[in-house]
Amino acid sequence: MPPRLLVFTRTTDYRHDSIPAAVDALRGLGAFGVDHTEDPERLAAPLDGYAAVVFLSTSGEVLTEAGRARLAGYVESGGGFVGVHAAACTEYEWPYYGDLLGARFERHPALQPGRVLVEDGDHPATRHLSAVWEFTDEWYDFRESPRGRVRVLLRADESSYEGGGMGDDHPLAWCHERGGGRVFYTALGHASEAYADPGFRAHLRGGIAWAARLPSG
Repeated sequence: MPPRLLVFTRTTDYRHDSIPAAVDALRGLGAFGVDHTEDPERLAAPLDGYAAVVFLSTSGEVLTEAGRARLAGYVESGGGFVGVHAAACTEYEWPYYGDLLGARFERHPALQPGRVLVEDGDHPATRHLSAVWEFTDEWYDFRESPRGRVRVLLRADESSYEGGGMGDDHPLAWCHERGGGRVFYTALGHASEAYADPGFRAHLRGGIAWAARLPSG
């Protein structure tokens, strides 16, 4: 049996049209079994059977108090956590979540092409990428840079698009260890088309594998 992911896509704020394509993409990676839910009670149930929990473009307050406690206990005891795109727009009222993810969403310009710079190519989420990656996304700005608290993997080249608000230090993807667990986050993944991009799919697969402590090949 392949390792399993619990993929959570509940939204109580903005909902991305790309969620169905994103779930299908994770199922299509082939390395993981996927249990998909929008039921917060699933997060309040035992999570020990999952290699990682994935918050996939969640938004707003999506967990019960029991779910918050369960998720925190799962990560602190060694579970993997992955946040994709609007996972940074989630659980603003739970301070632990902001620390877990590494940064919180502030704003974004219009969807447009731009350049991703690979800052750390020695990671399963980035090894397949060239130093500069042309991509189209919303180029999330964060309330503050997570640098210094996380291992930054990708950053945005704000000179390549209009409306960037963070300057030269604009992380887009990162990872870190939290308690006994591992956390990976990527800000990319707004549009459905992203999930058909082989480079982006490999980015997701590598990040999930790292968080779940699984082979990334």
